[in-house]
Amino acid sequence: MRVRELLPATLLNHHRPTGRPGAWYGIRNAAADRVVVELYDVIGDWGVSAAEFVRDLRDITAPTIELHINSPGGLFYDGLTIFNGLRDHPARVEAIVDGWAASAASFILQAAEHRTMNRHSQLMIHDALMLTLGNEVDHLESATQLARVSDNIAAIYAGRAGGAVADWRAAMRAETWYSAVSAAEVGLADEAIADDIDTDDSDVDDVAGVAPRTQLATLRARAYLKEVA
Repeated sequence: MRVRELLPATLLNHHRPTGRPGAWYGIRNAAADRVVVELYDVIGDWGVSAAEFVRDLRDITAPTIELHINSPGGLFYDGLTIFNGLRDHPARVEAIVDGWAASAASFILQAAEHRTMNRHSQLMIHDALMLTLGNEVDHLESATQLARVSDNIAAIYAGRAGGAVADWRAAMRAETWYSAVSAAEVGLADEAIADDIDTDDSDVDDVAGVAPRTQLATLRARAYLKEVA
């Protein structure tokens, strides 16, 4: 039984591109001392699998990895393996969120020595999710596993951003969205790149959170219908 942080594989299997393994991400040399890694889709065996990512990561010998993220998250354990692969790599990891870092992608971001939120990017944290089919004992076991996994995720946030694990769990239960600026303010990023356009951040943030939240609700509803069909 696997804990899914956001989306089941059945939702996106038909979108998987053909061709080489690891097609959801790319690794290219930007210079002799820097490698660019683009993590641009779902985390898990139907998207960016931990096996593919970590294997390719180990082949990188450059002293700096520039990790670009645009991901809705995915499977917890694949995300955790990628997180540990980045933490264990001898290179300095500099991560930039180009679009969003939601769910598992939000704690993968925490593996970087320096974390940057690009213009108007967003970050989302929430409790782990899973589907359980069975009797009362099965559902109680799932609840115990979800609590343990969610505490582990909260500990990752607390380890980088400070604060108590319980406080991060509260934010996760509320499914909290952060703008680029607010992610830096709470310590989930080190800096936010400002836009040259002069805007009222509070107005922009209120509007920006609407589309992703609606999208997630729709995806979860579709996921549920596919699993019970």
